[in-house]
Amino acid sequence: MPWLMLAVWIGLVVGGYSLSGKLDSVTRDGQADYLPASAQSTKVLQAEAELPGGENGLLMVVYERPGGLQSGDREAVVRGQTELVERFGNDTDALPEIVDSDDGTAMMYALPLDRDAVAEEAGATADARALLDARPSGLNAYVTGPSALGADMDEVFDAVDATLMLATAVVVALLLILTYRSPVLWLVPLASVGVAAITSMGVVYALTQIFGFTITSMSSALLIVLVFGAGTDYALLLVSRYREELHRHARPIDAMLAAMRGAGPAILASAATVVAGLLCLLAADLNSISSLGPVGAAGIGSALLVMLTLFPALLVLLGRRVFWPFVPRLGGEAHKPRSGWARLGELVARRRVVSWAVPLVILGGLALGTVGASGSLPQLDQFARSTPESVTGAKLIEARYPDDSGQPLTVMSPPDQSREVLTAVEGTTGVAQAEIGRASDEWVEISVIPADSPDSAGETATIKRLREQVHQVAGDAVLVGGPSAERLDEAETNASDRNLVMPLILLVVLAILGLLLRAIVAPLVLVATVVVSYFGALGLCNLLFDRVLGFSGLESSVPLIGFLFLVALGVDYNIFLMTRVREEAARHGTVEGTKRGLAVTGGVITSAGVVLAATFAVLASLPLVMLVEIGILVAVGVLIDTLLVRSIVVPALTMSLGSRIWWPSKLSRTSEDSVDDRA
Repeated sequence: MPWLMLAVWIGLVVGGYSLSGKLDSVTRDGQADYLPASAQSTKVLQAEAELPGGENGLLMVVYERPGGLQSGDREAVVRGQTELVERFGNDTDALPEIVDSDDGTAMMYALPLDRDAVAEEAGATADARALLDARPSGLNAYVTGPSALGADMDEVFDAVDATLMLATAVVVALLLILTYRSPVLWLVPLASVGVAAITSMGVVYALTQIFGFTITSMSSALLIVLVFGAGTDYALLLVSRYREELHRHARPIDAMLAAMRGAGPAILASAATVVAGLLCLLAADLNSISSLGPVGAAGIGSALLVMLTLFPALLVLLGRRVFWPFVPRLGGEAHKPRSGWARLGELVARRRVVSWAVPLVILGGLALGTVGASGSLPQLDQFARSTPESVTGAKLIEARYPDDSGQPLTVMSPPDQSREVLTAVEGTTGVAQAEIGRASDEWVEISVIPADSPDSAGETATIKRLREQVHQVAGDAVLVGGPSAERLDEAETNASDRNLVMPLILLVVLAILGLLLRAIVAPLVLVATVVVSYFGALGLCNLLFDRVLGFSGLESSVPLIGFLFLVALGVDYNIFLMTRVREEAARHGTVEGTKRGLAVTGGVITSAGVVLAATFAVLASLPLVMLVEIGILVAVGVLIDTLLVRSIVVPALTMSLGSRIWWPSKLSRTSEDSVDDRA
């Protein structure tokens, strides 16, 4: 049977490898792929594509000589401008206006892009930068603007998957070596998780072809981390139980079957909890969030399938010798009765109230760090560690042209109402300039320049006022979009998605826990501890991002993604603990069962938590603030949950409540618990 399972998986990997390699070809990172379909800014992007020339693109070119412009600099700027206009097929008889800065150190101009150039933003931006290399010494040139920012973002995303896969594999390998202290054993879970990662990418590609949902680079990166983290956790839990059973069974296959019966239900329940939580994201309106649901669910499903089929088969085929030099012997001791976890259980039993009250007060204090949290992350501050040319150029424009740094907005109006709409736009407070641009039979484009700089409170207020003004003129027929409006729509949609999806995740997790533990009180206690752990981690990380790392805000999707992973994965460890506690409580009573369950599972669950935290922490090595924030938040939250909440708070609450925690199941009425409680 193990040989057959191995042969099946070899066939699946060979057949599915080509599918996994195609995942990059369907990954999209355009604004429309992140925005909700119902947002005004999304509809503006669709309307722009119908105008002559297609979707509008824009490069901004800014030159600077810090000590002041010199003679010959203007000729170089005009020469470079002419070459760019010829390269992108614009009218060379009407060159864009060159604007001088007030301090005489800079010149800038705007360069519209046609449909073909917009479709190849990266190539157009690279070509523009290459053409501007020929310039006088000491004269700096920067290509920026919405199209250049998009190209630099795409370049970062292109390198994410390969870097993340390698870094995650190295981190997991090191942790497995430290955990098992075996020269061979660590290779088995690592190889199995690698198969799960390849399988998941092939499955996700197939799902995109069948259902047509969007997959972004963010969801692709989280898929890799999730599969490696969850798959390694399942391996650690199964190996721990398998090692126990090898002390009781002579044949490895019998020990594995017993281990699967013991650990399998908890692993299945854990995976079901995470999958159910991920699928709750389908209720979100934001494309990038809703698509993460099926992507993550496919990853967890692939990890579960591999770790419950291929991984056990490999362990059985390799036999006891795979544990060398710590080979479990038949009839030997599976666990030391006075382990550190057993002593912790005794300590918590003697100080039950203190053990849960003090940590909860500490977590409540950390949660206060969410008060006054910064707003959504500005566009120019999305890159970590290195600053691309587009950001440098945009910040230079803000500094040298404070009155002209507004980022264009786009108003799309029906042709028969365009004049009235233009008048309303020009009369809106905060609008510096507005003019009619391209037109088609269905739409007229009005380009609007706000007086305030991008991502400022003033610009946000202007967008909201502008939408109210034009709505009074033409109702829902007129649309307001553009890069700043897109970020506003994304932030507002994230807020509404949090209000909908977070309670939905809690309800789903409660239902699964109730079915698994056959109780009402225990699920409520477990979910409450995980929620407190989440807010404590969020408050701590908000202070860390603001005061230590110097980030300009919390990316708007981070709280929801962090909540999903910390609640679903945090409940996972409580499932592993409490299913064992329930098993022991049926024989020894709740208090003694809790101590025994903690002694048996404490080491392996803590190892699993550390591995998962380290896996997500790998995201902090990437050059995007959004992924850095997600990685740090989940890593910190998992460590808090694993080392504090699951190890101390949950056992303390369980022993304080005694048999009442299993209410209304039959276990809540056992006399053993009453004896234990009196003792």
